[in-house]
Amino acid sequence: MAYLVLPPSLGRNRRVLTAHSVVQRSLPRGRAGRGSGGSAGVPVPRGTAAPGYAYIRGRVLRQALEAGLPLRRWAWPKRAQFPPLLPQVWGLRVFPRSGGADELALDQRLSALSGPARAAYVLRGLERLPDAEVRHVLSDAGVGDPHAPLAEADGVRTPGGRSAAALLASPEFDPCSLQARPTDLMRRRQHAKAALAAVAAVLVCGLLLGLPGEGWGRDGAAAPLYARNPAAEAALDPGQLRRVGPLAWQSATRTDFSVWPARGRLTGDRALLGRALAVWARPGVRVQVSATPGTPPGPPMGAPQLLFAGEVDRARVVLFHDGLRIVRYAEPTDDTTGGPALDLARADAADAASSGALLIGRGHGNVRYLTAPWVRGSAVRDLLDPAGEPRPLRRDAHGVTGPLASAVQARDCRTWAALELTEDGARRLVTDLGELTPARLTWGPPSANADVPGEGRSARRSWARTACLLRAMRSHGVREVNTWEYARQTLPEGDGTAAWLCTRAETWRGTGSRVLAQIQTPSPRPPVEAPGTVVARSEASPACGPRDPRVLTGVLWQSRARQWYVLAAGSEEFASLTASGGVTGSTRGNLLSVPARKGARAELNGRLADGTRLDSLR
Repeated sequence: MAYLVLPPSLGRNRRVLTAHSVVQRSLPRGRAGRGSGGSAGVPVPRGTAAPGYAYIRGRVLRQALEAGLPLRRWAWPKRAQFPPLLPQVWGLRVFPRSGGADELALDQRLSALSGPARAAYVLRGLERLPDAEVRHVLSDAGVGDPHAPLAEADGVRTPGGRSAAALLASPEFDPCSLQARPTDLMRRRQHAKAALAAVAAVLVCGLLLGLPGEGWGRDGAAAPLYARNPAAEAALDPGQLRRVGPLAWQSATRTDFSVWPARGRLTGDRALLGRALAVWARPGVRVQVSATPGTPPGPPMGAPQLLFAGEVDRARVVLFHDGLRIVRYAEPTDDTTGGPALDLARADAADAASSGALLIGRGHGNVRYLTAPWVRGSAVRDLLDPAGEPRPLRRDAHGVTGPLASAVQARDCRTWAALELTEDGARRLVTDLGELTPARLTWGPPSANADVPGEGRSARRSWARTACLLRAMRSHGVREVNTWEYARQTLPEGDGTAAWLCTRAETWRGTGSRVLAQIQTPSPRPPVEAPGTVVARSEASPACGPRDPRVLTGVLWQSRARQWYVLAAGSEEFASLTASGGVTGSTRGNLLSVPARKGARAELNGRLADGTRLDSLR
């Protein structure tokens, strides 16, 4: 009955398997006990009025009709609409035995009917039920209008003059007496090769992604390991990290990051250190990676040195040093502040002056520093307030400072907080330029520059008008910024005295230095002094540095009486200056002042005492 009601479009092999699956799912499960007519779980043969058989017949018809329904996008699918899970036949195709011409003609006529019409025809011919009972059975099986299937079944004539019962009982429609033949051997071989290739690919991916590092949990946000190199694996072992003793810096022959001790409350957390090393070696897509210019990426070349491991501002922070780079790994203590971060900064050839502090935390416009073990005290000094005194900055037992504002991230330049470090016999000033290593601030000629705090009020006053220009050097890998006054010039018409200054930023990589030349005229609103005016800037130029301290610059300036002048100044090495082009003039010495017109352009050059001609800084 199930085989005949199922749609012929399924094909004979699937119709056979689906018919067996429908009947198996329709049979009662378990043993419900015995009744008067025998076992309650076994139906009585057809043709009787046994309720058990009628119940199972209704379930078979309902599932067979559901198997012929098309799948709808928004409707929940029925179990019978999918291929049967069991039984399954592998490597063979099964189908009923072939009948005669009458059976073939009847099968063609039944295939043109709808599912309910085939069910009505089968109930009439195979079950010998009257039309009233057929309508009752179809209604119980879920057919909305049982009259229409009967009317459709009336149009099927039995071929050959034989009865419907005789034809339906023939081997053509018996799914229990089957023939078998093999499937397409060539296609089976292709499918087997494809399946083997897919299994091999899955195994390879599982070995690459699952085996190394004991999964992703231990390495946190690290990307999958792609190679197992013994040296690289040793460098990623937390147990191989180099740790320096707390007093090693006192007897070391060099004073830099290599003698910093391992500090922090989490230096013994092997899981945290392992994640930090793994992310360093292979940062995943969720990791925010930043590196200063010229800093090589990639994993450590050997076991790095541990500088710090602890919690800072709701983040677990780890600092490493591998001789070339400072590496900071930070992971949030909760899931509300984003993913892990990895920052790399070049720090080779450091000395005591440039290794006094490292940035350890940044957030909400503030920064925190980890100070060197030889630092005796820390304070905050406002560069824009040259007359102000520094205020003490608290440090904890591990050398981590309290928060101080980062002026490099502020929208305006009303204050500039710099960190003043007190060491044995020295006070140094460093400031945040958006990197792991703060930039050291100095004052004086390139051959004899010194730290700002020890140079007095004049150095601080000049830096007060220079600090806001430091934003042009943000995130450039700056190691040290030196400013010095290379000339002072009396302005025309008694407008006071102007100072010519040169600011040079040296980088950790040795190249890419930035030079700014400025003129600082008397401020119109004392005691608040306006920033200096940049008159020239250059990159990768040796001017204003130890290799070439000579500098020459000029500017078109307007006096209080609104008269225009071309002002030029050179360092003390210049014996004469000349202006040509839109303005003509010359002078002996290193200062030049020539009347000009608004918008005039002049070419400046100078000659040294030995006659060497040099152009102005551009």
